[in-house]
Amino acid sequence: MTVDFKAEVEKRKSDMMEDLFSLLRINSERDDSKADKEHPFGPGPVKALEHFLKMAERDGYETANIDNYAGHFTFGEGDEELGIFAHLDVVPAGSGWDTDPYEPVIKDGRLYARGSSDDKGPTMACYYGLKIIKDLGLPVSKKVRFIVGTDEESGWGDMDYYFANSGLKKPDFGFSPDAEFPIINGEKGNITEYLHFAGKNAGDFTLISFTGGLRENMVPESATAVFTADSSLADLQKDLEAFTSQYPITAEVSEDNGQFSVTVYGKSAHGSTPEEGINGATYLANFLNQYAFEGAAKAFIALTANVLHDDFDGKKIGVAYTDAKMGALSMNAGVFSFDANSDDNTIALNFRYPQGTDAKTIQAELEKLAGVTKVTLSEHEHTPHYVPVDDPLVATLLSVYEKQTGLKGHEQVIGGGTFGRLLERGVAYGAMFPDYVNTMHQANEFADVEDLYRAAAIYAEAIYELIK
Repeated sequence: MTVDFKAEVEKRKSDMMEDLFSLLRINSERDDSKADKEHPFGPGPVKALEHFLKMAERDGYETANIDNYAGHFTFGEGDEELGIFAHLDVVPAGSGWDTDPYEPVIKDGRLYARGSSDDKGPTMACYYGLKIIKDLGLPVSKKVRFIVGTDEESGWGDMDYYFANSGLKKPDFGFSPDAEFPIINGEKGNITEYLHFAGKNAGDFTLISFTGGLRENMVPESATAVFTADSSLADLQKDLEAFTSQYPITAEVSEDNGQFSVTVYGKSAHGSTPEEGINGATYLANFLNQYAFEGAAKAFIALTANVLHDDFDGKKIGVAYTDAKMGALSMNAGVFSFDANSDDNTIALNFRYPQGTDAKTIQAELEKLAGVTKVTLSEHEHTPHYVPVDDPLVATLLSVYEKQTGLKGHEQVIGGGTFGRLLERGVAYGAMFPDYVNTMHQANEFADVEDLYRAAAIYAEAIYELIK
């Protein structure tokens, strides 16, 4: 049977965009301050999950909600099962938007909203790809389980809970529409390691607090330090103006009851590509490093300024490593937390590492850093993942991509982590096309509208080829 999948998408463009807009209007950021038994990651992710599952029920699918952690709907019958893994949670919107991040708007062919490219836009494109197969009644021999999570951007607690409590075995093979074409069949390992600092402050300058970063997998767009100083506001303002004139940042300083506050603004980016951002926290430390801080504050500031700043490949901290197939290790200094009233201040470093090194090897080197009292690891680690290019899953997905685009397909390994790695035979597939502008985890995130329609057609044919 020959189907013009592009033409089928054309018939459904307005419906697809209407459904996507309704999903993008839901603020599904994780909010631990409002988390409870009914809302494990806060109300927003639950609202998005319920909305998506109601949409699937509207279209005639059988759905399941696994205690508001994750959910799925199913299609088709067969002994083998294709899994499609997407996520409905988003990273915090942050500041610097030209539009309301939760009121989607299309300008010059671009759809602006938090989640438009990561991952609600691709999720909807894939949803409509499968919907076309269902609407047309195409014959299939395998089952499809479309699974949506609510904690992909944080700790993947959604998928841990889902597989432990859904009562279902993992699908036999599958993909996640949460990256780029032509395919992602390899993903580096992912671990966050925490540098701890202890001790009392001293010196002519005393650090009261230093905060920066919203998530470990985001480059901090800004950071703020509060301190007392043997200086005047005018002198600090002069120093700050001289400092910012040298770099692509902005900053401000103020005084309140003898305490000074300095905020530096950079640019956020995805934690897997820290070199694409401007780390407000490490630039703030560079500014403060000229002053006479002592003790734990001195260690915290000096290490950030002298070692972590612009050390995207881990060379300065001694953990740089490159694998011939998976590429180089990368490091994002993501979250900074210093409080003068605490004896345990931390810097969270997120590493994307290739095969050939591991979390313990990285930890051993970090423990050698001056001023660091200990190094701890996050509970969740993803080890390197790879599906050979000659696997039928990879070969089929590349073939459909080549057929629809006329472009040559090839394998890719990334530092980003996707739900594709949940399966031994799992990959990431779309929805971004080569040479796209990557605004994931940034202000003014957008997806090209026509690219989402193109992706929907690719997903439709790819799913059909895998289950027909």
